[in-house]
Amino acid sequence: MRAMRILFIGNTRIGDFILASGLLDHLLKIHPDARVTLACGPSCIGLTRHIPNLERVIAMRKRPRHGHWFDLWREVVRTRWDLVVDLRKSGVSYALLSRDTRRLRRSKDQHKVVEAGAILGLSPPPDPKVWIGEDDRAHARALVPDSAPYIVFGPGATHIHKTWPAERFAELAALLIAPDGPLPGGRIVLLGAPNERPEAEPTLRALPEASRIDLMDKANLLQAGAVIERAALYIGNDNGQMHLAAATGTPTIGLFGPTPADLYGPWGKNCRAVATDTPYEELAPLLRDSVEKHYGLMETLPVDKVLQAAREMLARG
Repeated sequence: MRAMRILFIGNTRIGDFILASGLLDHLLKIHPDARVTLACGPSCIGLTRHIPNLERVIAMRKRPRHGHWFDLWREVVRTRWDLVVDLRKSGVSYALLSRDTRRLRRSKDQHKVVEAGAILGLSPPPDPKVWIGEDDRAHARALVPDSAPYIVFGPGATHIHKTWPAERFAELAALLIAPDGPLPGGRIVLLGAPNERPEAEPTLRALPEASRIDLMDKANLLQAGAVIERAALYIGNDNGQMHLAAATGTPTIGLFGPTPADLYGPWGKNCRAVATDTPYEELAPLLRDSVEKHYGLMETLPVDKVLQAAREMLARG
């Protein structure tokens, strides 16, 4: 009997890819013998290394005049698909031979995980999933030994308007691991991309060497996930790494301001979004100017508010 053939047209950004990953995990569980072709953005390829039953991964590199969609069509048009799941609402899924095609229906008032689950009528939706290998875990143990508990910071963000001031991360770090803090004697691990190092520097300077571990640009996505899954807590800006943290099951605090936490907040029972005192509705009209003039919109999120959330989550264990 011919194995089921599934085409999963995923997202281009890491955070969006992770938010919809539970849908792919669901399909792999109910169709364990299926042969899956996954199309996604190049930045997401690192997350696919341990996904089971992947027959092929297609990296969609953006081209002018939407040429990347024509490239994808040429790659997949010769296959007769049993199921096509299209998270991008692309024209490609209309131009393929498939027994069943499911496309995303965008919603302005549903969390993106709920929106993805609705493609297959799943309620509640499946939780996001990250496939971490034992080789990733071994590398993570070498980077962060088990000598003391630690909290992971994600001080960077894709856009400056979503970046909490770096000096506040530094202040928060000192309070968290102080003798009277919620994790006395603990360590702070800094994780992020190389271009995010400036946001990590104030925290690195504020802490003694024994209390900090600098992993900026020293771990790939799955290794970062393996570091995070052993952490007592993750605290970071709204970005892909925050969603990676939530998907590992680690208690996660996402810092929000000019993006709606009810749509993009970290997903899971151990997750919490902490937002600026200035509500999103007041910040959203400022987005265009902040992007053009390169300034942030997270200044009204006080350190005490994040510290209190961290205390409560660490107390819950």
